[in-house]
Amino acid sequence: MNSVELVKNSIRSIKDFPVKGIIFRDITTAIKDKDALKAMIDFLTDKFKNQGIDYVAVVESRGFIFGSTLAYNIGAGCILIRKPGKLPAETISEEYALEYGTDKLEIHKDAVEEGKNVIVIDDLLATGGTVNAACKLLKKAGAKVKAAAFIIELSELNGRKNLPSDIDIVSMVKY
Repeated sequence: MNSVELVKNSIRSIKDFPVKGIIFRDITTAIKDKDALKAMIDFLTDKFKNQGIDYVAVVESRGFIFGSTLAYNIGAGCILIRKPGKLPAETISEEYALEYGTDKLEIHKDAVEEGKNVIVIDDLLATGGTVNAACKLLKKAGAKVKAAAFIIELSELNGRKNLPSDIDIVSMVKY
């Protein structure tokens, strides 16, 4: 079994969660499995090593699981992208649309230096709204966003179309 199959087989599918008709792809079973976790981290590391990446920007909260280890593996720093009110110093923010309403992401104002190469990591690409907001926020701060990477991509939701066209999009497992 290859690493993609290993990870896909480790992801639990839960029908009708959080609402009827949805199949929730639960990554907690994959991160619990030491072999699947290693395969996920190795996949990301192989994609981004020796690419001149200065920072890995991690989206709260499951992006945190992969991002710090990836940053260590590729010799980069780690930037936390958080929900409002969770960062202690001065922040900048980006608001984005949800199905019903809006939400916001924040980073520290001094999180990234002008022109630094950044990749964004999250566990799952669905509609792309959250990661698109993260990319806009990083660009607003002066970063060069090079890529967005995910363990899971829900292809039927076509989230790629909502991400910036000038970045690479990487996903390990597609449903």
